[in-house]
Amino acid sequence: MKFLTLLAILPVVLQAWACPGEEHDHAHVHTKRAFPQIPLTPPTRQLQWGDINIIHTTDSHGWLLGHQKASPPEPNYSGDLGDFASFVTHMKQIALEKDVDLLLVDSGDLHDGTGLTDGFPAGGVDAHDANKFLSQLPYDIMAIGNHELYIYANTLDMYQNFAPKLKGRYLSSNVNITTLDKHGNVINVPVGSRFAKFTTRKGKKVTSLGVLFNFTGNDKNTTVQHVADMVQEQWFKDAIKDEPDFFLLVGHMPVQKDNWPLVFNAVRAVHPTTPILILGGHTHIRDCVQLDGRSMSLESGRYMETVGWLSAKLDKKGSNKNITFSRRYLDPNRVTYEFHTRQKNSSFDTFQGQFISKGLNDLAKKFDLSFQFGVSPHDFTINRAPFPSNDSLLSLFAAQAMPVALTINNTRANIPNVMITNSGSQRFDIFKGSFTKNDQLTASPFADSFLYIPNIPAGVANKVLPALNNAGANEKREFLEALDKRELEAYERGYVDMIYTRWLEEQDRRSGIERRAAQNLTLGYVTQDSCPGVGDDVLHAPLPFFSVPDFIGSNPPNVTDETPIDLVFVDFIETQLLSILNSVQTDKTFATSDVLPYTDVLASAVLGLYAQQAWN
Repeated sequence: MKFLTLLAILPVVLQAWACPGEEHDHAHVHTKRAFPQIPLTPPTRQLQWGDINIIHTTDSHGWLLGHQKASPPEPNYSGDLGDFASFVTHMKQIALEKDVDLLLVDSGDLHDGTGLTDGFPAGGVDAHDANKFLSQLPYDIMAIGNHELYIYANTLDMYQNFAPKLKGRYLSSNVNITTLDKHGNVINVPVGSRFAKFTTRKGKKVTSLGVLFNFTGNDKNTTVQHVADMVQEQWFKDAIKDEPDFFLLVGHMPVQKDNWPLVFNAVRAVHPTTPILILGGHTHIRDCVQLDGRSMSLESGRYMETVGWLSAKLDKKGSNKNITFSRRYLDPNRVTYEFHTRQKNSSFDTFQGQFISKGLNDLAKKFDLSFQFGVSPHDFTINRAPFPSNDSLLSLFAAQAMPVALTINNTRANIPNVMITNSGSQRFDIFKGSFTKNDQLTASPFADSFLYIPNIPAGVANKVLPALNNAGANEKREFLEALDKRELEAYERGYVDMIYTRWLEEQDRRSGIERRAAQNLTLGYVTQDSCPGVGDDVLHAPLPFFSVPDFIGSNPPNVTDETPIDLVFVDFIETQLLSILNSVQTDKTFATSDVLPYTDVLASAVLGLYAQQAWN
């Protein structure tokens, strides 16, 4: 009787926990909203189920509270991890009713991106607390990403605290960590497991691998083996020797223009007809490709802006006929989740989902993520507004925020200067309304330092930014070759913004003006991939897109060309800037010894300091 009474009151208690401070501004306080702030377009077609069905996430980067701003397309992605957990629970029940298998898979990059991961107090570890909530979901397979490897402490935390919770299902096939065993001996071991073999609820045998692309930006005492070398390892050959009902290849590697074919072909050489399901990631786009008629490869976006769906109708072993696959890209919000789970708003939330939502909001409060620096007067976007313009985040950062924030309590504040940074330092848009600690971390997460070279003639300093952006050199073959090399090197270090922005540009170019003018279409992703049929779960009009330069800078000071000024720049671009500075003048060859620290203010703090000055 007492148990029944507890069940009767628990939903009320959970609802009270899930919505603390409901009378306050929802943009300011991280709360669980019972329903999105603005109407959302629901899906119009059911998911296509098969014998094997997969819910896929990747590149979540800490976006576990969902996207909580009102400006489009943010409400499309307003579901938090608690909503997602409830969705998974209901989908598992539907799978039971249909008597089919449903797996939950993640392809890596749990670190770096929001206050939940990056806003930890001094002495903490990035994503340590946030990942505790991810580990509560029933993931069948998770794979390591490159953002788990930039800082050794993060990798060690994954090895010691996260991977063990998945009991052999956290995979790092080609990624090792050097650490100490319980006896104090140095060991070099996989961060997770090299592979996993398991049997589904319906008795299907699965062999799974977790592969990272050829990443070169990992911290010391971590090792990333090239994919081409990994497939030659004896453990790999032994792992794929026995034929399962299907191979589940999960990894932080894009499904096109990377090394999945090396892994695929190695498996195909042994098992020519066994179904292969590939779940990729890393480039932050929605994408799908079929390497043959008995395989499908899916990539499911970024920042919890996409939940991927893949299904396959398996046939008898040895068959060489094409398999029927389906894929779908879901917008993660309660409208989407309730449509596909056949639930109402009143019946959707599960106990686990509400506990996760409450826990995430408690963590946001603990990290003081709702601390308000100021109130943004309107939206500032990276690619949706021309550069330069009043609506450009890059213009805001370079022309207004840096000159204010970097000269606070700076003895060189009265000396004219030119300030330069890379446009990739800004990672996410700023939206109208409350600008909080969490917004600061999502928009500008990189804690880079600022340096300077004194006494540079203004005429010389003003040439550096155009030269960095290679003004007028686009037609030169050597420039194009250098650009390709630079992009490849950046990609290998983990930078994918150029791929994601090209994807957005293609959407706008393909159908931008016409589709935005169409009736009843909200802004969002408009995916065109290599798989048959329409992949997007909800049809959208594409976001406007404007190209931006690689480097941005403050406005030139109003001084003569001969006036000595400070050339200020972020440390991330020091090598490139010195090279350019030496190319635009011949009076002196500048070196690292000429570079000095300019301020204690880090790049990640610039917007907050500016907002405190200008937006209050």
